[in-house]
Amino acid sequence: MTLKNAEHQGPITNYVDPKDMRILVVDDEEIAAEHARIVLDEVGIAADTCSDGQTALRMLEIQHMKQTPYNLVLLDWKMPGMDGVEVAKEIRERYDNETTVIILTAFNWDEIMDDAIHIGVDSFLAKPLFASNVIDEFERAARKNSMSIYKDKARADLKGRHVLMAEDVTINAEIMRQIITMREAEIDHAENGRIVLEMFEESPVDYYDAILMDVRMPEMDGLEATMAIRALDRPDAQTIPIVALTANAFDEPEHLYQTLEELIGERS
Repeated sequence: MTLKNAEHQGPITNYVDPKDMRILVVDDEEIAAEHARIVLDEVGIAADTCSDGQTALRMLEIQHMKQTPYNLVLLDWKMPGMDGVEVAKEIRERYDNETTVIILTAFNWDEIMDDAIHIGVDSFLAKPLFASNVIDEFERAARKNSMSIYKDKARADLKGRHVLMAEDVTINAEIMRQIITMREAEIDHAENGRIVLEMFEESPVDYYDAILMDVRMPEMDGLEATMAIRALDRPDAQTIPIVALTANAFDEPEHLYQTLEELIGERS
């Protein structure tokens, strides 16, 4: 009796759809970074690239503020300035487990493995990059960390919640006030980043449930104000949701409501 050839059909998990992934590739070698972006794009994965750790942290903060964080950061190990392990440590300290972190290297990673795992690196991948390997490692890390990009989020009632808004354009501030008060939430207005920082710093701990932050403002922009708030020595500075205000916030208030409800629900 002989065994016939058959098509192998593995289990269909549907755990990760490439179209739902958003990846940041950090590599000081421009050709390597562009190769990674092209490889990922061919399977439908959106990828941004940058060449150093400081730029990567700034891009991560912007996406975090917009509530569209990167699902995965691919970090080259050996880079000038901050190397991949140092960047990974900063990511974990600032964003905890919001994103999966994988170190990329063409070298043997045994010498950094223990330190990297200790500070929160999820996995390692060898260069050159293959999209299938990225997806496999992301799924493995996501399962290990009980992470899912499809996970339903708890939602909180906005009634009676306190929202702090930073917006330098008066008409935009008034429109946002009307949008927020429609859900019976209370809103305080700051005209720029410096004032929103002062108002938050002077408020009682946990008084504000969320901050709406315009990105472009005089004196101190939204990103600078966010970083200053996160650096404050008070417990709610690290946990308060900070949402970047964009034109969509005015055009699509239901999306803003959902974002606030989910973020405050996670914090409660």
